[in-house]
Amino acid sequence: MTTIIDTRAAAIDVAALVEPDRAHRRVYTDPAIFDLEMERIWRRTWIYVGHESQVREPGQYYATTIGREPVLLTRAADGKFHVLYNRCAHKGAMLVGDRCGRLKELRCCYHGWRFDLDGTLLGIPLEHGYDDTRFNRKGEEANLSRARAESYRGFVFASLSPDVPDLKTWLGGVASSIDNMVDRAPDGELEVAGGVLRYEHDCNWKFFVENLNDMMHPMVAHQSSSLTARVVAKRELPPDAPTPSAIEIIAPFTESYSFFDDMGVHAFDYGHGYSGGKTSIHARYSEIPEYNRRMEAAYGKQRFAEIMTVNRHNTIFYPSATIKGAIQTMRVVKPVAVDKTIIESWTFRLKGAPDELLQRSVLYCNLINSSANLVGPDDQESYRRQQIGLG
Repeated sequence: MTTIIDTRAAAIDVAALVEPDRAHRRVYTDPAIFDLEMERIWRRTWIYVGHESQVREPGQYYATTIGREPVLLTRAADGKFHVLYNRCAHKGAMLVGDRCGRLKELRCCYHGWRFDLDGTLLGIPLEHGYDDTRFNRKGEEANLSRARAESYRGFVFASLSPDVPDLKTWLGGVASSIDNMVDRAPDGELEVAGGVLRYEHDCNWKFFVENLNDMMHPMVAHQSSSLTARVVAKRELPPDAPTPSAIEIIAPFTESYSFFDDMGVHAFDYGHGYSGGKTSIHARYSEIPEYNRRMEAAYGKQRFAEIMTVNRHNTIFYPSATIKGAIQTMRVVKPVAVDKTIIESWTFRLKGAPDELLQRSVLYCNLINSSANLVGPDDQESYRRQQIGLG
């Protein structure tokens, strides 16, 4: 595989395809470049692989990928989490086919090799058959390969490269977006709530990532959903009626150019960034008095006000994930092919917060991020047309 990629790389002058203000269409359409991205970007940086709450107890696992490499986020008996290659050290068969669950050990379906959830080899059939061979039952090569893994406030990232800086250094300025999201919990902790919404985009993964902080498209692309919601609400609701939560969520997507321009975009090293700050489309949601009371009790009035003043729209942890701290949601990017991308949408519960916060987050995901949502198809159609137009 490495030889094939290196051969292709020799034939592609990547630097010639990118200028400071534009990129060649091959960056989005050439399968050979996609292969290079999987090797040179996705295998050489930190990739989001899951939240610690998904493997809260020993024996739990969550199966995911780093680029095209299947991996397992596990919790071992000693309470430590690990990110293991999801393949047997013997002949490479994938160990786990389910997305999540609980196991006492990892057992290969092919030859029955058994591994602990920290990757250590536990046993093999007919072990004496390996006597007088190069195989070392106690050697590291007998264990499952491990990715480098670190956690920042519960968010677990892993890398297939030993050369990346530590996670906190890599996150840099966008670590504050995670801080703000976690600090919105009265108990100072998040947990994944429920399952995942997973849907496929007919486009290159970079179209999705680039759109996250594109502040020039909402008022155009989302007219069919957001503007329609505004018109219907104005027509159907009495003037003194409270604004329904669904309208609060959808309507801001067609705010003015000046509104989105004022939000601004902030860029950081390693490709990270966020839009918004003091304001965003999430800044005008109705207050929940019981939540305010619990937050003031936990943090004090001044610190609570400081936390809620931060209203970022999308924060990008390049290249694999984006969060909306104000609404406690996360989307994870899964490249499949040069013109195919899977997006996973996750919802988090603020521990110690009233249920109304989670209900609003779930409603947001259903309206905006689910496979049957009202706003997302606007973006998906734009991505699809970009892919066709550049193809």
